[in-house]
Amino acid sequence: MLRTFFVRLSENARLRNFAERSSLGQRVSHRFVAGTEIDEAVHATQAINRANMSVTIDNLGENVTNPDEARHSAQLYRQILEAIAAQRLNANVSLKLTHMGLDVDEDLAGELVGGLVAQAAAMNPPGFVRVDMEGSPYTQRTLDFVHELHRRPGNANSVGTVIQAYLKRSESDVEKLLAEGIRIRLCKGAYKEPPEIAFAQKSDVDANYVKLMKILLKSGIYHGLATHDEKMIREAQTFATRENIARDSFEFQMLYGIRRDLQQSLVRAGWRMRIYIPFGTEWYPYFMRRLGERPANVFFIARNLLRA
Repeated sequence: MLRTFFVRLSENARLRNFAERSSLGQRVSHRFVAGTEIDEAVHATQAINRANMSVTIDNLGENVTNPDEARHSAQLYRQILEAIAAQRLNANVSLKLTHMGLDVDEDLAGELVGGLVAQAAAMNPPGFVRVDMEGSPYTQRTLDFVHELHRRPGNANSVGTVIQAYLKRSESDVEKLLAEGIRIRLCKGAYKEPPEIAFAQKSDVDANYVKLMKILLKSGIYHGLATHDEKMIREAQTFATRENIARDSFEFQMLYGIRRDLQQSLVRAGWRMRIYIPFGTEWYPYFMRRLGERPANVFFIARNLLRA
């Protein structure tokens, strides 16, 4: 119920407009969003790298409304990739197709994202672009984009996508992605979906996450397990140990500002960790979905506001 409440808040345009412009909203979001400018994201990445963790950088935004906005979004990502190369950051990037104009002009989105993947592939060492998954209306279109991009000469190791364990179709999608050697970030899912296509019970989502996790770890392809759920993490650790799967053959992934204690303890124990660092002015939908995913975040923020 709490998750549904925050998903609905994330879609409230009036509240979003107020939050993204108010000093209070910006102060509250600071824990989970690394500022609004590229330099701030780079600074946060450098700090995470010094703590022996890698990073994926995401310029927050989705559903642009015209070609100029899409081109501006792509230009920001070009600058991020340039910064990663110039400063030799241990980082890659994540983007959403609707931020690249998918709903405005599908050909334009393909051109922009294709250019970014080509830029990443030409880096030394090669970079990587993760095409994020959005709500279910975009699932197949996203997968089609990724398959097509991955097949282009030179791109094979520079583009991947995300699979959401709460979707009932995900096992089939995983099989198709693995057949082409495409890297996957496995997460539980952050959008409100109807029970016809998504598991409604947390126990069912967890069970599917574990099932898919085992398939990924056995695939021999480098994947990311995105979760803050310690039970899921223990399941992965136990399975990897039992199956003699090397700790450097996959990575755990967590969000910037969430469970930093757990992030650090996993690194100390020899597991790989990547931190998802978002930045930008359009942080409100992302922030609300994070609150819905983990109610403890609500209480954390409330405590810190009371201290202020």
